[in-house]
Amino acid sequence: MRLRKRLIDILEPSCAGHVIRDVRIGLGYTGVQLDDCRTGVAYTLGRDLFRGCTAFSGKRPIAGRPAVEALRYLDSEGLVESALGLATANAIANTGPSQGVTGDVLKSVELFPTDDVAMVGFFAPLVAELQDRVVELEIFEERTGLLPHLRPSAEAVSAIPKYDVAFITSTTIINNTVDELLKAARGCRELVLLGPSTPLITEAFEGTAVTWLSGMTVDEADGLLRVVSEGGGTRLFKPFVTKWNIPLQRDAVAKSMVNRPKLVKGEQTSEAQRLC
Repeated sequence: MRLRKRLIDILEPSCAGHVIRDVRIGLGYTGVQLDDCRTGVAYTLGRDLFRGCTAFSGKRPIAGRPAVEALRYLDSEGLVESALGLATANAIANTGPSQGVTGDVLKSVELFPTDDVAMVGFFAPLVAELQDRVVELEIFEERTGLLPHLRPSAEAVSAIPKYDVAFITSTTIINNTVDELLKAARGCRELVLLGPSTPLITEAFEGTAVTWLSGMTVDEADGLLRVVSEGGGTRLFKPFVTKWNIPLQRDAVAKSMVNRPKLVKGEQTSEAQRLC
C-alpha cells in the first residue's frame, strides 16, 4: 500500500469528532491546528506552480471543516493540498512519541568513516558534519542552483541503491516520490526520513526499510503558527518544538536513550490544551 494511503487509513479513526480550528498556508510551511489545539506543519511545496493568485484549490472555508476532510487532501495531486493533508496528519499525531531520542539526528544514527551517504533534499545544517564523518556525501535536490555540486533529485532513485546510508526529506511524501525512494533504499543500512514534515507514526512504516523517523512535536502552537504566517522556516521553529528521532528497527530501538510512557486515556486533552 502506498505510504500516503497508509497514513490516511491509520489516522482516520483518530479524526472522529474533531474539526479544523486554524490553518496557515505560509510561504515556507503550512500549519494546521485542530479544535483541541494539537498542531502540525508540513513544507509548502508547489507555491511556485499554481496559476493565478489562489494557492489552495480545495473547499473553503477550511477552518471549521471535519479534520478527516483535511487529512484526505494528503493524497491529492495538488502539492499545496497535499501539504495541508500532511500538516493535518502531523497535528493528529502530535501527542508525543512513546519512545525516541531528542535532539540532533546525527547523534542518533550510526555512521562509519567508510560510509557512502546519500541525502535527498538539501539539509544545510547536516552537511559539514556528515562530510567530516563519512567518506562520501552526495546530495540530490530539485533546486540544483543552490550549490554547484548538487545532483538533480530525479537521479536519486537510480543512484541510492549503492549507498550505505540515506537521509530522505519527508517532502517526498507531498510530491508522491517517497514510495519509489524507500524501495530504492531498501538495501541501505540506515534509512532516515527527516524534516519538520515527518509524520511520527511508526506503524505507517512497518515493512519498509526506514530505520529512523526524525521530526518534531509542537510544544507551543501560537508561536509556531506565528512563524508560519510570517514566512519563517525550520530554524525559527526551535523555541516552540521538540525534535524527535524515533527508531523503527529492532537494533535501533535498542539504542534509544529516552523512553516516554504512552499517554493514558484522559491525558491527551490536557496535553493538547497545553499547546494552545
